[in-house]
Amino acid sequence: MAAMFTCCLGCCGDGGTGHIPLKEMPTVQLDTHHMGTDVVIVKSGRRICGTGGCLANAPLHQNKSYFEFKIQSTGIWGIGVATQKVNLNQVPMGQDINSLVLRHDGSMYHNNEEKNRLPANSLPQEGDIVGITYDHVELNLYLNGKNMHCPASGIRGTVFPVVYVDDSAILDCQFSDFYHTAPQGFEKILFEQQIF
Repeated sequence: MAAMFTCCLGCCGDGGTGHIPLKEMPTVQLDTHHMGTDVVIVKSGRRICGTGGCLANAPLHQNKSYFEFKIQSTGIWGIGVATQKVNLNQVPMGQDINSLVLRHDGSMYHNNEEKNRLPANSLPQEGDIVGITYDHVELNLYLNGKNMHCPASGIRGTVFPVVYVDDSAILDCQFSDFYHTAPQGFEKILFEQQIF
């Protein structure tokens, strides 16, 4: 019996087999180390409220990224992409070269210039899901799974998903397990280690 127990330990333990335990990949979520001073992040890094902005904890390294935001409560908000140089206490974003965002009024801003605008009858409302695709050149928008054909571009460098809120807005971020199927060729954000 003792010999069998020793054998089981030898076979089940590392036992010198060279087996390396897998490390769990981090979850893409809002980054509490890169957020405005009056921002509140809850729901395991998926919900933002308060006043100001927050970056996600993973840059958009892969060629074609997709992520979503659900508008839980309306107010002043914006979603898009930004570099780590963005001022996360400045609302609205899109006023400088460090952010490219869709604002709550349907306008898309980068470097204080309107780059595009959603049709007036397609402004996101409470409960709506806004999807974003980004391919390192162009950002495009989806409203409840429908392509809005509203591209915008201009931002350069390493960018992260960004979201800002003010005036009682509450948004939920969805970086995987999407409400709507990602558009053809686009996928959830991958950490750099997952790409190679």
